[in-house]
Amino acid sequence: MPEPQKPEAEGDEAAAPPADQKEESSDEEAGEDSQQSGTSGLFVVKPESVTATKGRDITFVVKVDASSLPRKPGMKWLKGKWLDLASKAGKHIQFKESYDRNTKIYTYEMSIIKVVDGDAGGYRCEVTSKDKCDSCAFEVCVQAAQEDQQDNILEAFKRSGDADEDAGDLDFSVLLKKRKEKKPEEPREEVDVWEILKAAKPCDYEKIAFQYGITDLRGMLKRLKKMKAEQKKSDAFLTKLDSAYSVEKGKKIQLTVELADPTASVKWFKNGQEIKPSAKYVFESVGNKRSLTINKCNLSDDAAYECVVGEEKCFTEVFVKDPPVTITKPLDDVHTVVGEKVEFEVEVSEEGAKVKWMKDGVELNRDTAGSKYRLKKDGMKHILIINEATKEDIGTYYAFTNGGESKAELEVEDKELEILQSMADLTVKAAEQAVFKCEVSDENVTGKWFKDGVEVQTSDRIKIAHIGRTHKLTIDDVTPSDAGDYTFVPDGYALTLSAKLHFLEIKIEYVPKEDPPKIHMDTGSGGTNTITVVAGNKLRFDVEITGEPAPDVCWMKGDQVVSEAEGRVRVEKDKTLCSFMIDGALREDEGIYTISVTNPAGEDKAELFVKIVDVPNSPGNAKCTSVGEDSAVITWDPPSFDGGVPVKGYLMERRKVGSSRWTKLNFDVHESTTYEAKKMIEGVLYEMRVFAVNGIGVSQPSATTEPFMPIAPTSEPTRLVVEDVTDTTCALKWRPPEKIGAGGIDGYIIEYCKDGGDQWIQVNEKPVEQNQFRVKGLPVGEKMLFRVVAINIAGRSPPATLSQAVTIREVVENPRIRLPRNLRTKLITLVGEKVNLVIPFQGKPRPVVTWFKDGVLMEDKTVGTRTSDVDSVFFIRSAERRHSGTYTMSVQIENMSDSADIHIQVVEKPGPPINVRVTDVWGFNAALEWKPPKDDGNCEIIGYTVQKRDTKTKEWFTVHEHNRRPSCTVSDLIMGNEYSFQVFSENICGLSNDPGISKNTAVVLKTGLMYNPKAFKETDMSRSPKFIAPLVDRSVVAGYTAAISCAVRGNPKPKIIWMKNDIAIEGDPKFLMQNNQGVLTLNIRKPSLFDGGRYSCRAVNELGQDQVECRLEVRVHQEKGEEAKK
Repeated sequence: MPEPQKPEAEGDEAAAPPADQKEESSDEEAGEDSQQSGTSGLFVVKPESVTATKGRDITFVVKVDASSLPRKPGMKWLKGKWLDLASKAGKHIQFKESYDRNTKIYTYEMSIIKVVDGDAGGYRCEVTSKDKCDSCAFEVCVQAAQEDQQDNILEAFKRSGDADEDAGDLDFSVLLKKRKEKKPEEPREEVDVWEILKAAKPCDYEKIAFQYGITDLRGMLKRLKKMKAEQKKSDAFLTKLDSAYSVEKGKKIQLTVELADPTASVKWFKNGQEIKPSAKYVFESVGNKRSLTINKCNLSDDAAYECVVGEEKCFTEVFVKDPPVTITKPLDDVHTVVGEKVEFEVEVSEEGAKVKWMKDGVELNRDTAGSKYRLKKDGMKHILIINEATKEDIGTYYAFTNGGESKAELEVEDKELEILQSMADLTVKAAEQAVFKCEVSDENVTGKWFKDGVEVQTSDRIKIAHIGRTHKLTIDDVTPSDAGDYTFVPDGYALTLSAKLHFLEIKIEYVPKEDPPKIHMDTGSGGTNTITVVAGNKLRFDVEITGEPAPDVCWMKGDQVVSEAEGRVRVEKDKTLCSFMIDGALREDEGIYTISVTNPAGEDKAELFVKIVDVPNSPGNAKCTSVGEDSAVITWDPPSFDGGVPVKGYLMERRKVGSSRWTKLNFDVHESTTYEAKKMIEGVLYEMRVFAVNGIGVSQPSATTEPFMPIAPTSEPTRLVVEDVTDTTCALKWRPPEKIGAGGIDGYIIEYCKDGGDQWIQVNEKPVEQNQFRVKGLPVGEKMLFRVVAINIAGRSPPATLSQAVTIREVVENPRIRLPRNLRTKLITLVGEKVNLVIPFQGKPRPVVTWFKDGVLMEDKTVGTRTSDVDSVFFIRSAERRHSGTYTMSVQIENMSDSADIHIQVVEKPGPPINVRVTDVWGFNAALEWKPPKDDGNCEIIGYTVQKRDTKTKEWFTVHEHNRRPSCTVSDLIMGNEYSFQVFSENICGLSNDPGISKNTAVVLKTGLMYNPKAFKETDMSRSPKFIAPLVDRSVVAGYTAAISCAVRGNPKPKIIWMKNDIAIEGDPKFLMQNNQGVLTLNIRKPSLFDGGRYSCRAVNELGQDQVECRLEVRVHQEKGEEAKK
């Protein structure tokens, strides 16, 4: 393995370990390799164990071969068993990673800046990828600088482990390597080193051992620990702090110690600094317990803590873990064209969190992205910006956090190139200038000029210019060889623009005569002198003028003369050429311009129409006219001004209400002013806007529509039935629709029409919310059809119509009482309770209801009745025994009637039995007799309860319950006692309030019998430990808490010892041991691959011991998709 890399400025090399340490490390590595037999070799370069100098920097390098891995592997640096060093990243510990695309090797570096003593110990690096994993362990030893060793010799000592100063074993390896030969000293007097160690502080143990030449320090500490344990564990602490605590960021943690002296005061320290009480740190004192509560833990609370009582201390270390960062707003797919700016935005749950961007499996960061990609952070938002999109950018983009991921697709289409101004053929004379000019829609497009198929090369006479969207070829001093076909070819587009150059050879003969002026105007538009200019562009129109002598030129627009050589609209003159120019054409520049030339030989005039074209105005009155379940229909008005060019069509965009991102709905223009948008989510509010497109470009967007929600009307109401019909009304009843949707139901509309007709009449103006309605004002005897429609925000549902017409006429129905089942038998109620009975009946027209009691018309004012159209209510507010009897309800329609009887019995508790007396006493028995009570509570006596009481205790005990006869025999009386008796009567209401007490007593005489019980012999329950439920082999998933259990029996209660690979598990916060009534459980918090092995449990007491064991296998979790592939 190569040496760890270190900065060259430090110039420090790690010292090689001594030979004995090399042998030990090789043994340890062999043991670790045996445990990692299930891992796969992914490391190309592994870190080595080193000895670092205190205050210097050190770097460890790991290289991983990713050629056989489907994605980037995960890398962890650990200290000890489970401390993830990623939570300690900062100025002291720094991490770096890189990737070589050629070799497909990842390089990971961990740097420890200015090494301190606390950095010493065992380290481990783990690499995982799906079902593959690998790990490597290494050690770091810290030695003091040579110049400081003699002054501060104790810093050369190192303890194994990360606990307090009393924990672990002392390591003199550093001291032995740097130790120099000393001169022999004079012999000292013999002293008892053990007495000195007992009285010394733990921080002085190293100094004393060094002073008296003790080399087996480990054995010395074990013996000293036993000697102190025999005396006393601790004078101040009954229970000390654990070696380490773990807490999640943002939560609270409590550190508790138990003191021997309840009145003692404690001090708490954090990294050597005393902690003061505050809202962050809360001190508690309850009895002999002292607690420190740390609220809302953050990374600054990840430190060493100590509790001090007098001169004694106990130490611990708190590790704060960051919760995983989740994605709250995922990425959205983007569809764009070449050259446009693209932004991918993702929102995470925590501000300042780290987000990793990847494209098609390749990471995008500030080093690899270059100038094409930009990464931006805005609070909890993370944005990936592509400045100018190309087709190479098409693919899938990912955003990863340590708690989730999101992906989105990018689609890029080619941008069409439009020709705004084509080239025109030119006819020029010798020594004149020829200018070919064209204009395209994209100012970034470059191109090449060709003459007769040969590329044109620039020279002093031939110049090529590209200004904005205009491409120009200028030829000065034209010669006959310049005549030919000229072509402009845009780069990257399959189109060409061509024109011809005609050379005009003129033979000039001097004729001394005057020529009248002549205007030679060529607009290239055929018979009309019309020039079309895009608004905002520059116009230069050259007009050739001939005449001898040189004529005077005047340009006019209406009655206004166009000025020369100044202003936005101006004229520039030459000998034979007059140029009409407009800088930044505006709509008001459109119109007819007149040019007139005069000289002594005559005059000439010509008209030029300048047409200004522009992008159209934005469409107006955009609105949503109707919605469906996942669609909406949008209409708008054409733009008020089409820009001088017919409107080709329209582009639409939509967005969710509250979102800032607009989504294009079409890339090809839509010609109609009505558009149906689809693939929307029902119940979500949307907004839309419209752009108009003509030959010049795209207009500004229209005003956004009012928010609308895609909602479908409900289905038709169900189970429409006729509930009741009278001479002028009809009562309808129905059930809600089966399909309602996100729009809900605002109400129902009821309509009717005559049978055979098609004119439906709406009954209710406003929708009714109930599922029933009575239609009134109907003609008598007519046959009517009825239908019901559900209404919501999306409109009317399909109607639910009756299958056949209803004749509007009341039907005579015989009166009938529908007596409830519970009233067909006798109704029994208690005195004082309420009686409320509802008896439904039927009959048309409404029957007359009459109530009778015991055959006589009821006139009792304490009994009330209330009658409606369909039922009659009988009620008694407070029942009395006189209300008992038979009540008859009679309903009558003309000569038809019906009746029903209701039997009511009002009862209460009975009175006490009378004349209770003891009739006979024999042995241990007594005979009782009594007479029934005078008041039975208006119901049958169902039994008696008998109780006895002796004259000594005077406490009543029940001897008989539900005794049916008015007599009984009481047995099992105690000799020598005198008893009295009481009897309660019982009916369906319960026992009587007062008992009947016996007038005489029963005395049980003694007979002189004696009982000598045998002495009780207690059973010996002592036994040696025995496991009644063994440990069972288990296979668990890494990262998920696991537990193994067994059960043991033994007396006295045995001591339980848990072991892993025959080594006792003590003081490790990762393991939690529980004992519940002999059921033993070992909980392993989030096991890793290194927690697998052989676990055993041993139970020991003074009578013997027993042991069980099992094997625990820890496997890596596999995703469902990967398992399916296998």
